[in-house]
Amino acid sequence: RPIMFELTQTAELSHWQGEKSDAAWLGFLGDVARFVGRERTPPPAALPPAATPAEAQPSARSARPSIAILPFTNRSTERADEVFAGGMGEDIAAALSLGRALKVISQSATFAYRKNTSDLRTIGQELNAKYILEGNTRRVGQSLRVTAQLVEAETGAILWTQKFDRPLSELAELQEELVEDLAAHLGVQIQKVEMERALKKPGDITAWEAVMRSWAAYTRSIGPDALPTATAEARRAIALAPDYPVAHATLGVALALTYRDVGGADEAATVREALDHAQKALAMAPSDGQVLALVSVALHSIGRFGDAQRCAEAAVRANPNNASAYNYLAVTLVHFSRFDEAFAAFDEALRLAPRGSLQFSMLAERAAASYAAGKRDEALATSHEALRLNSQHMQCLQNLASLCMEMGRPAEAQDAIRRLRVMLPERSLDWHLLRIRRCFYPPHLHDAWCGHFTSAWNATPEQAS
Repeated sequence: RPIMFELTQTAELSHWQGEKSDAAWLGFLGDVARFVGRERTPPPAALPPAATPAEAQPSARSARPSIAILPFTNRSTERADEVFAGGMGEDIAAALSLGRALKVISQSATFAYRKNTSDLRTIGQELNAKYILEGNTRRVGQSLRVTAQLVEAETGAILWTQKFDRPLSELAELQEELVEDLAAHLGVQIQKVEMERALKKPGDITAWEAVMRSWAAYTRSIGPDALPTATAEARRAIALAPDYPVAHATLGVALALTYRDVGGADEAATVREALDHAQKALAMAPSDGQVLALVSVALHSIGRFGDAQRCAEAAVRANPNNASAYNYLAVTLVHFSRFDEAFAAFDEALRLAPRGSLQFSMLAERAAASYAAGKRDEALATSHEALRLNSQHMQCLQNLASLCMEMGRPAEAQDAIRRLRVMLPERSLDWHLLRIRRCFYPPHLHDAWCGHFTSAWNATPEQAS
């Protein structure tokens, strides 16, 4: 069934045991309320038909950064390597275009610079490109080495450089993987740079920069403290560019995570608004991989697990180079106890986004999946790796407390509880247990997970004020 039909005409309640606080049940009630006209706010207008590429163009306020990929230079004497180098730029441009997070200058425009790349600032001005990627290929023993570097056009500063080696005997089979690796690495680095720039910009910002600031909130601390900032910046992005689908999807994620990780007096209203913005984003850009991936997060966080899985699968199909899409797909597969498929998706996500800004979150989610699959030692090691990258990750500390208590390591479990109490001094045991139940673990493990966490909590003495 089409995704939009699933999102507006069905509700997944096969897991429901009658709990009034269940996210899927609350979402169902919200849908019914909207259809019978009892919402406090007017119901949204009928969803428009799938947008064409021309219709889906965002306003100038949401302009994406642009990149020019110059033709790669062949440093070898082999004619076959010349052909390979010539195709690298085209393949990388095509791979980056799938993500739609960057405006990729056409290869016909960059071809004129294949013999003259000495003045990158001038090239950037002539092509109106914010970033320039240049690279070369050469033989090193029995391998072909591809070297690429990302340059800021305005200053000529090198922002990132990387070498990729592939054995010559397997190059034909591995060429597509090489392009995927390079495109994914590049996307991760540009996103990092854009987030840092957006955070430092003191004055007038664009909708794209507001989205970057919203995403950056998560890189600082995954947990309740990050969500007000993430939500406010997403709302600012929509105010600047109401027709920007990524902004609506970003707000949907922030609101859904607010429901899951914070709660509040009117959770049903938060769920309804999150779903409303997710639907708006999909209506504007139904085939955009980035939008589909973000909507998957929002839907999963409000308990619409089947819909979340379908969106994540569509996101992977739309852009096979999107590490986040694989990660979100893995998370939904864990909910349905499809562990082998989930681990394969986690592996792909981590391969495509090494040292990404959310690597710690990917590792924490993989650790939880290992825990759910009965791989306790692997879960423990991966949890420590995630916390090394971000020591304030609430979900990872919750998992670690439960895991260590189950494994007979009470001292480590109590240390995780103490760290949670320092981070969130006003939060009660019941609050943590509700957060644990709303995360992505298979439902049949909730009771055991919460039981171990409760044991660790009760065994940890309160610190003197």
